[in-house]
Amino acid sequence: MELDQAGIRALMDITARPELVFTSGTGSWIQDHQGKRYLDFVQGWAVNCLGHCPPDVVRAINEQSQRLLNPSPAFYNQPSLDLARRLTQASCFDRIFFANSGAEANEGAIKLARKWGQLHRNGAYKIITFIDGFHGRTLATMSASGKAGWDTKFAPQVDGFIKAPFNDLEAVEALIDDETVAVMLEPVQGEAGVVPAENDFVRGLRELTQQRNMLLIVDEVQSGMGRTGKLFGYQHAGIEPDIMTLGKGIGAGVPLAALCARESVSCFEHGDQGGTYNGNPLMTAVGVAVFDALTAPGFMESVNARSQQLSSGLLTLSDKWAMKGERGAGLLRALVLDGNDAGEIANAARDRTPEGLLLNAPRPDLLRFMPALNVTADEVDLMLSWLDESGAAVRG
Repeated sequence: MELDQAGIRALMDITARPELVFTSGTGSWIQDHQGKRYLDFVQGWAVNCLGHCPPDVVRAINEQSQRLLNPSPAFYNQPSLDLARRLTQASCFDRIFFANSGAEANEGAIKLARKWGQLHRNGAYKIITFIDGFHGRTLATMSASGKAGWDTKFAPQVDGFIKAPFNDLEAVEALIDDETVAVMLEPVQGEAGVVPAENDFVRGLRELTQQRNMLLIVDEVQSGMGRTGKLFGYQHAGIEPDIMTLGKGIGAGVPLAALCARESVSCFEHGDQGGTYNGNPLMTAVGVAVFDALTAPGFMESVNARSQQLSSGLLTLSDKWAMKGERGAGLLRALVLDGNDAGEIANAARDRTPEGLLLNAPRPDLLRFMPALNVTADEVDLMLSWLDESGAAVRG
């Protein structure tokens, strides 16, 4: 099968893509237009939490697509009620707003915090976020992000986001003033290179924000829905945030996200928040199927077993290659290299034959691993073997 060059030229050029087109996938494997198979440890940047085309998701789409697609958010639909009920029963939150992407959910969290500040904090609107944090690609979520270089893109930025060093409670406290309404963080900074928030730091933030009558927002777009070995990343610290956002894994490949809030914070008035597709039954039916799969008996135990296996294997490779170790939580992990050849290793892994390996290099000296949460022990071992081989091919 030849590449569709006309189609490629028709797409807006927003990123460097290799000369291949993916056509099908099952579980941890994906196939390109020439029939080559790849073991996928990127999974759409932690999106495909159950792998490619999981049967439960396919079944939910097929069944719901024959019933009702979109009655409009002006009316209730049963799958959205089912998923909202599941999320509130499994968390500390009372109210759910469904969105289409993690960035949209984070945008909603920012709006909700500012509305709460208008009502309860004399108009306080500033939100403390973190250096190297990532919250999305809308103007507001880019402004909230602490990614290097983003402070000059699409200027002027949205005002009101103050950046603190990650895992530094004293620095956060020093930035608080009368206009500060919330602190917003990722339990694991994914784009920064898989840097977990220390549990004591998260607990300290919760105590500090409560003392100062502020909100604590956790962006769990990447860390939520079982990715860290618990259903939600904040649960590792044993705290209860005020607002949480979900995306990526909640839809296992379809556009679904959620803004979750406690009752005391849910202050939107009619017309403040909405969206043409929010909470549509086709996507939320998938969310129900995903939630039920993740909370099935034994599923999280398997995630943690594979996490331990992956962590141990990456440490072994790090020792072998004199690298700088590994880090992460659950099945969101990183191998820290001793040089800036992560991209070359990822390319070598992808290009190996007869089968390839998909890896992510978010930074020149780091590889990130985001396999399906139901990845098998054999697939983890195979990835580690091919990673070792690819490293040898690059480094000699």
